Amino acid sequence: MGNPLNGTTVRTGVHSVPGRENLLKRISELQTEIGQLQEAVVSHAVVDQAIGVVITLGGLRPEQGFQVLREVSQHTNIKLRQIAEQLVDWVHSEQLPDDIRNALDRAFAAARST
Repeated sequence: MGNPLNGTTVRTGVHSVPGRENLLKRISELQTEIGQLQEAVVSHAVVDQAIGVVITLGGLRPEQGFQVLREVSQHTNIKLRQIAEQLVDWVHSEQLPDDIRNALDRAFAAARST
């Protein structure tokens, strides 16, 4: 017999633990959720960095930064997170695909005219 846990005896080894499958399922669900949250945090940070790049390069107000990213994403049919990653990389590599560069120039012009 195992040690008491919260007043319940837990059997290990060849004996099954009541609710074990539910616990394992819940642990798996929580691990998946943690992974998704970690990815969201990283994605949010990259988008924030890209907004900074856009604001700096375009001479825009902070509230215009996300709008420009969204427009570039919509006009290139590329996910916003991927646009953000490419813009942040562009600062270091000085390479940006022509379709993104053209959409960015148009979005800058539109943002400056408002």
